[in-house]
Amino acid sequence: MREPTNRCLWAMALAVALLAPPAGAASAEPFSAGDVFQLAWATSPQLDREGRRLVYLRHSMDMMRDQPQASLWRMNIDGSEHRPVVTGPDSVSSPALSPAGDRVAYLRRDDTGLQLFVSWLDSAQTAQLTRLPWAPQGLTWSPDGEWLAFRMLVPAPAPAVEDVPVAPTGAQWAAAPVVVDRTVYRADGSGSKPHGFEQVFVLPAAGGSPRQVTHGDFNHTGPVAWAADGSALYLSANRHADWAMDTQNTELYRVDLQSGVMAPLTDRQGPDKEVTVSPDGRWLAWTGWDDKGMGYHRDRLYVMSVAGEQRRELLPDLDRSIEHPQWSADGKHIFFYYDDQGDTHLAMTDLKGRMRILARDLGGKQLGRPYAGADYAVGGDRFVYTAVTPQAPAELKAGRVGSDRLSTLTTLNSNLLGYRTLGEVRELTYPSSFDGRDIQAWVVTPPDFDPQKRYPLLLEIHGGPFANYGPRFAAELQLFAAAGYVVLYVNPRGSTSYGEEFANLIHHNYPGEDYDDLMSGVDAVIAEGYVDPQQLYVTGGSGGGTLTAWIVGKTQRFRAAVVAKPVINWASFVLTADQSPVFARYWFGDMPWENPEAYWRRSPLSLVGNVTTPTLLLTGEEDLRTPMSETEQYYQALKLSGVETAMVRVPGASHSIARRPSQLIAKVAAILGWFERYAPTPVD
Repeated sequence: MREPTNRCLWAMALAVALLAPPAGAASAEPFSAGDVFQLAWATSPQLDREGRRLVYLRHSMDMMRDQPQASLWRMNIDGSEHRPVVTGPDSVSSPALSPAGDRVAYLRRDDTGLQLFVSWLDSAQTAQLTRLPWAPQGLTWSPDGEWLAFRMLVPAPAPAVEDVPVAPTGAQWAAAPVVVDRTVYRADGSGSKPHGFEQVFVLPAAGGSPRQVTHGDFNHTGPVAWAADGSALYLSANRHADWAMDTQNTELYRVDLQSGVMAPLTDRQGPDKEVTVSPDGRWLAWTGWDDKGMGYHRDRLYVMSVAGEQRRELLPDLDRSIEHPQWSADGKHIFFYYDDQGDTHLAMTDLKGRMRILARDLGGKQLGRPYAGADYAVGGDRFVYTAVTPQAPAELKAGRVGSDRLSTLTTLNSNLLGYRTLGEVRELTYPSSFDGRDIQAWVVTPPDFDPQKRYPLLLEIHGGPFANYGPRFAAELQLFAAAGYVVLYVNPRGSTSYGEEFANLIHHNYPGEDYDDLMSGVDAVIAEGYVDPQQLYVTGGSGGGTLTAWIVGKTQRFRAAVVAKPVINWASFVLTADQSPVFARYWFGDMPWENPEAYWRRSPLSLVGNVTTPTLLLTGEEDLRTPMSETEQYYQALKLSGVETAMVRVPGASHSIARRPSQLIAKVAAILGWFERYAPTPVD
């Protein structure tokens, strides 16, 4: 019988996962692959100026088109009048509620592409404001509600081979050669970058012609903030001569809308971004950092006058990365969120640096794995945010400044997950065998877990590497647990949410002692007595795939491994990935030809001669972040070394390999199928 191809294996795994009936009682079935199509989650809440009315995006899965989709909903801050604004097969994105709360602007596709629409919430009328050749982005209302600002690509001519004759009419010549002359010329998820630059435009909210207000051969890609009187915009951009190589060095600018004068407000080496204007128009708040060439820099919070004076840092002793600052309605406080030990906190500070935590359970925007990521909004003395638990993806919660009470506004998954038995998620802290540092991890146990039994252990490793896992819902890990595995996921050194020193322990040293952190976690779970030490399995994606390949090159204790979208050879990665200037500058310092030994000694390919573990490779064919060539190198190296291996190539998938629901399901099925192939023969 002919062996099935990897694409056949992928399709067979998906079919089995979808069609197999879940086990257990009808009222408490385990979470199953088909349930992925039924999940829903909330993002992008927007509050009006008074904090009375909100809109948000409700995400779900379109099973027939195999795509996530988003509709626009509204409600009052107390949860009443919860009803749709825009629904249908075409997704809504980038909602922006007007300051008065009477209109909402958003992007939606028409026959030409993404366009700008506005809906009136009281009358349910909708107007399409644009028919543009390129999609507008970053919609922002003026304080008086009369204008909208947005970013859009302004195309430029592409280079071409000169003096090529024109094909005769009706001739079928080959496509013209493509000339590449840019340092960063493609992006994961979207492919080749169009020629041109992102510029900022303003548009009357009642409709009319967009007017371009920034110019030059520079990209203006950050959020845009309006001056309180509507006379100017504040934005972030990299307008330095070496912007193509020094990609992080952005500054803040003020753009006068009458004269068009663009004045810089900052001048340091490093990013200045996420600018926001106080309601009285006197102050700016923003985030950024001084570039020290490290692999990780934490975002810090700053304030200054709109004239660029009285500049100072707030909360310099908060050793966490501060994100998405927003002013309170009275201008006396700044809201923000930050990750801390695997959790995401919503907090506020006054201008003297006195901080208060408002909520500790932000997150839930990532369905597959338990990564950080959250949205929030403020208005009046109220705030609303995306909240997460290990048992459900993002729901909306609301609170009031001065009160500890938080109210749940949505329960989008109660009719599904309320009738599923999920794996229990438990925190675990243990010392690393390398230096005794405390390492934080979480253990997911199978439904109906019995500590007197012995279970197989699945170590799942996060990517980044500067990222963090936490006690957040993760469909992939719940499916692993439902298949009978104890799942261990860890924040080893290099993870964020523990401070700059902890993250930069892997600076120019990755993979490194994070291997010891992971192995110590495996030992800690085995010591609890419910894991069979002869049934250990390991997988991870991106940086987690790199670490998985590193692990099987250093130990033979795992029965099988699945390496997803990895870096295998750091030199080839830096020279083929979509963000080469960032990786070379911050992750190595030297170019591959300047210090080849530094690149090689950290490459899993250097350890391939030690590998005996059966290893499956899993990567999207359109991945430009960790290109398919990395996977292909490792596959051939394993084959040449006589290691049992297979390569699963996912058609149409970028680095976000599980973005579509069927891809998430089939990814899990392929991993479980590989591990089952190498499980010990059951004893009767």
